[in-house]
Amino acid sequence: MIPREEWIRASSALEGSKEVAICCHVSPDGDAFGSMLGLGLFLEGLGKKVWMSWGSPEAAIPDNYAFLPGVDRIVSHDRVPDAVETFVAIDCGDLRRLDLLVPKFLAAGIKVNIDHHVSNTDYGDINLVDHTRASSAELAFELIQRMGGKATPEVATALYTGVVTDTGRFQYSNTSPATLQAAAALREAGADHLTVAEQIFESAPFEQLRILGKVLSRAKLEDGVVYSWLELEDLDGQGLEIAEDFIDFLKVVKEASVALLLKQRPEGGWRVSLRSRDDTDVSAVAQSFGGGGHSKAAGFSFSGGLQEAISLVLERLSKAPSTP
Repeated sequence: MIPREEWIRASSALEGSKEVAICCHVSPDGDAFGSMLGLGLFLEGLGKKVWMSWGSPEAAIPDNYAFLPGVDRIVSHDRVPDAVETFVAIDCGDLRRLDLLVPKFLAAGIKVNIDHHVSNTDYGDINLVDHTRASSAELAFELIQRMGGKATPEVATALYTGVVTDTGRFQYSNTSPATLQAAAALREAGADHLTVAEQIFESAPFEQLRILGKVLSRAKLEDGVVYSWLELEDLDGQGLEIAEDFIDFLKVVKEASVALLLKQRPEGGWRVSLRSRDDTDVSAVAQSFGGGGHSKAAGFSFSGGLQEAISLVLERLSKAPSTP
């Protein structure tokens, strides 16, 4: 539960700021994009100068999110001011997830942290952090409402994207009555749920299917864990964002309690994603490697080799705690 005073502080900071940076984590997912764009478009509507970005060397928009309102406003990380008046980090469970933007966040006049990950350490001056929420988009929506604002259809579509993706189309255990109420309110505000469903869940380039085939062909099942990996040479020039949802295909294996996917990074090492099908707390495993996330969905970066990563993760999963 976020104290009322913290909501008031966040509202006052944004209402009183002329310039705001709103930035999400690297390798953005639907909630990162949706919450960033939704809040960013709302603040632009109030006449604020807004920069939206994330801390990767290049701000490449995945094809399935290119339809979102406001993507044309996203800028590269180097366009974000060095000492902006107010900096909002959104959907970043750990400050390090801002990557190249960490120094600019730390140099900001007011630092706001909006997030729903259990691993969040309240690193902002103002912290709107509630791990009982299914998405950061829900928190962004409540902030807009507490500021006395209303979501336009464009804002609602962006926020709805965050809600629907982080709940797996309302199938995950994090879907609460409050989540469904927020989704209903966003639909009433004009969220284009049909376009969201078609573009994100029912539209994929043929090349993505070919790459997915390679990942699935390598899949292994060991001690209740289904795992696979993606190498850079598999991509044939495509960006890693094309494989953002591949772990969901591993997660459907009914003999597995946990799904594990390792994606080779251009800068070296691996990006590791974990998903739990039972009460295994994968966030505890991710945190042990310096990452974070939720009890059922977490991730981290690993600088060593592939087999070393697989062995270590399998070992720690065998000792992972269960969620209450």
